[in-house]
Amino acid sequence: MKTFIESQDLKTTAPAEQRPSVSWALTGLSLSMLLSSLGTSIANVALPSLTRAFNASFQEVQWVVLAYLLAITTLIVSVGRFGDIVGRRRLLQAGILIFTLASIVGGVSTTLWMLISSRAVQGLGAAIMMALTMAFVGEIVPKEKTGSAMGLLGTMSAIGTALGPSLGGVLISGWSWRSIFFINVPLGIVALLLVSRHLPGERRGLEKKRPRLDPLGTLLLAMTLTAYALAMTLGRGQFGTVNITLLLGAAVGFALFLYVESKATSPLIQLSLFRDPRLSANLAMSGIVSTVVMTTLVVGPFYLSRALGLDSAVVGMVMSVGPLVAALTGTPAGRMVDRFGTQRVNLVGVIGMTGGCLIQSLLPMAAGIGGYVTAISIITAGYALFQTANNTAVMSTIAPENRGVISGMLNLSRNLGLITGTSVMGALFAFAAGSIHLTQVSPGDVAAGMRFTFAVAAGLSLVSLALATGSHVIARTRHEGSR
Repeated sequence: MKTFIESQDLKTTAPAEQRPSVSWALTGLSLSMLLSSLGTSIANVALPSLTRAFNASFQEVQWVVLAYLLAITTLIVSVGRFGDIVGRRRLLQAGILIFTLASIVGGVSTTLWMLISSRAVQGLGAAIMMALTMAFVGEIVPKEKTGSAMGLLGTMSAIGTALGPSLGGVLISGWSWRSIFFINVPLGIVALLLVSRHLPGERRGLEKKRPRLDPLGTLLLAMTLTAYALAMTLGRGQFGTVNITLLLGAAVGFALFLYVESKATSPLIQLSLFRDPRLSANLAMSGIVSTVVMTTLVVGPFYLSRALGLDSAVVGMVMSVGPLVAALTGTPAGRMVDRFGTQRVNLVGVIGMTGGCLIQSLLPMAAGIGGYVTAISIITAGYALFQTANNTAVMSTIAPENRGVISGMLNLSRNLGLITGTSVMGALFAFAAGSIHLTQVSPGDVAAGMRFTFAVAAGLSLVSLALATGSHVIARTRHEGSR
């Protein structure tokens, strides 16, 4: 990895006497991103083992996954802002340490609730790592190379997501479920050493610009996001009274949060930032596009197993194509952003996703694995282009004192999209297939449900395309009018 980074010829903007090794700094950031992404996907494969180890139901052990996801979702914006306040390197070091120690506790857990608690703490560490890795890019690489650095981080995120299930399966079969947590320890130590030694410290003169803590806004946002995430995840796509109550509570909490932020002297999120149509559109697009991508993960296993009749091993291999394509596309996407600009690459990415979804929505069962893989490859390649361009567009224009919180919001929009996609697109798929019991419907009905769900996904991609085009036009009109 270091050789690859050095080939980018990235140079830090810090003074010469304080200049860290940028290649090693990016290696540390990449490893942090890999660990946090790995933690998202590696525990899923352990759920059957955990039900046996703790003599628990699936509903109980699924909290091993949900606790991690909820911690990241509810805390990622707050920890990003906290990094702006106390110093990003200091907080990133703490995040890696928290993640590593929580992994040790998870590995030695003797009860299920001890394991779930450790996963929540591990999610806190992951939230810090996710929020601050992107925030650091603007400090250690020049603006013209931001796309390449973002592409590298996107690649590591995709690799972590793709590697989780296969690595977890190998570790569990060779040792036990505890090994999926212990594997984080040596990687976490290496990441901590790299970050501590090679990331730049806080630059003088920024202390006076640092915002203060907003405890009420932080609490309201955490409660709101918790309510929304639980509404979308409890019941596994079936909305009942509890889900509706939580969703209403999230709506009320969000309204209160906006009111508090409009009155706060040092708000958690400066609402004035959203007067920029490009920032608002980029965050909205991130959530929508992530919802679309989640369709491939929700619908894919059922279509491949039920409609095409593939066994579990082949389904796993086919499902790994998407993350693999995203990983291979991330670095070229960064170079394209640096060369052609964020706007063009953004549009190409969304157009690619729209086209891939349309192909999938029209795909006959006779197209088999080849047709499915072709469409999924187009969708995930488009997503890699979009994500790199979108992240670069946002992070390259943000003032240094707001990089942490905006990086957190970018990650939050992605997480909310994934959570929403799991629930909403899963429910649409079941509706179109004709039953929530998908193992009982015919292969033809499963295929029909897949085509309908991807048609909806194509429509969402078109909404993102409209947002991208409209925000660019509005911003250009405002710029010309201010001359």
